[in-house]
Amino acid sequence: MHTVLSNPAKNRRVLFLSLLLFVHSCFGQPLPIRVSNTHHLLETTDGKPFFWLGDTGWELFHQLNRAEATAYFQKRAEQGFTVIQAVALPELDGLHTPNANGDLPFTDTAFRKPNEKYFAYIDTLIDVAASYGLYIALLPTWGDKVYKDWWGKGPEMFHPENIYTYGRWIGARFRNKANLIWIIGGDRDPRPESQDVEVWRALAKGVTEGVGGADKALMTFHPQPKGTGSSSQWFQRDGWLDLNMLQTGHCRDTEVWETVSNDYNRTPAKPVVNGENIYEEMPVCFNAKELGYANAYDVRKSAYLSVFAGACGHTYGCGPVIFFGPKGGIFSALHGWKEALDFPGANEMKYVRRLVESRPMAERVPAQGILGSEGGCGPERIQATSGRDYAFVYSAYGRDILIRANAGLGSTLEAGWYDPRTGKVKYIGAFDNSKALSFTPPLPTASPVPSQREDWVLILDDAAAKRWQ
Repeated sequence: MHTVLSNPAKNRRVLFLSLLLFVHSCFGQPLPIRVSNTHHLLETTDGKPFFWLGDTGWELFHQLNRAEATAYFQKRAEQGFTVIQAVALPELDGLHTPNANGDLPFTDTAFRKPNEKYFAYIDTLIDVAASYGLYIALLPTWGDKVYKDWWGKGPEMFHPENIYTYGRWIGARFRNKANLIWIIGGDRDPRPESQDVEVWRALAKGVTEGVGGADKALMTFHPQPKGTGSSSQWFQRDGWLDLNMLQTGHCRDTEVWETVSNDYNRTPAKPVVNGENIYEEMPVCFNAKELGYANAYDVRKSAYLSVFAGACGHTYGCGPVIFFGPKGGIFSALHGWKEALDFPGANEMKYVRRLVESRPMAERVPAQGILGSEGGCGPERIQATSGRDYAFVYSAYGRDILIRANAGLGSTLEAGWYDPRTGKVKYIGAFDNSKALSFTPPLPTASPVPSQREDWVLILDDAAAKRWQ
């Protein structure tokens, strides 16, 4: 139990004014992104913190015409996204099937001569994205062009020598794009006793030289969800790897916080982002018949648990959108991609960004030490992140949140509940931080029974910061 120190009138507050200042009314031209001095976060080159809120639009350059791509960018920008992950040489027979303009990526059957019209179109869409304030996280090739595995069309065309040449060419081709982030790899882990690691290193080297040096290319690697599920498994000490990317897979209640935490605590320190996880309206574990389709709660939970564990942002994904297909297409999509752009989970992603940006981002760190309990397994996990004088605590299933005495945020804490479905905040009161505190999240208004609990975020502030006035 705890004692409320505030007056009753203050308890009637339902909105936290600083959160209302977050708007998307205008889109500035993006500045290049770099790793911050903390080595765990990102910032623009003018020193402003940057929150990676990504969407996996993998087949963007291959499937969409300019009008469709423009509408997609506009929608995602309005929804608060900052990064679009897309691939130049896509997985779906991208070498033999033309893009929306009828162009192939190469003019010869040996795949040695890039088709300028194909890459000029990518250039155009990168500029359109920039006009909406969006960054493109570009994969030069999908991994099936190195290692086909049991899916993907291939062909397995790249080895260390020719992928270096391609990397240097594509790096030089797009070297002047300020809103470009580079992703090496493409859903393929390097195989044991193979040259795969050297293939990807050669691509990274080529891109780095093509853009004019390591300071001109923010770079990561996209792995598969096996092994550690992280780029760190092979490239943690490589100088070209600026931030680690995870793929935690498409199953429900994966312990994403552990994967994030493992990379957060590695040396040398590097930012980490969950670049592919459970996708909204995609068959859970690829098994729609028995497990159904992932929903907004699934993707929301993965986002908050990843970010609060120390990630520098998060990437959302949607089954119908990743390949921009029709209803009934890949993964037995229940909707077409245009309708799927307005799914609840996509519209709710902006609230995790809005919350993080409402407090000093540059000092934010994982903060499990303030908790009296971390909850149980995936559905009941409680995850905390904090700055010098604030903390956010996510309760994945509405379980009580226990805060240790003298949590270090201030002698008196002001608290409120943040609804990750709406972004609305309700003030609770002020509390003596010298005592252990217990907070019970609100019950759902539609079905107020314990078996129907929802996820909530507890906001704690040092009362001296006067953020609730």
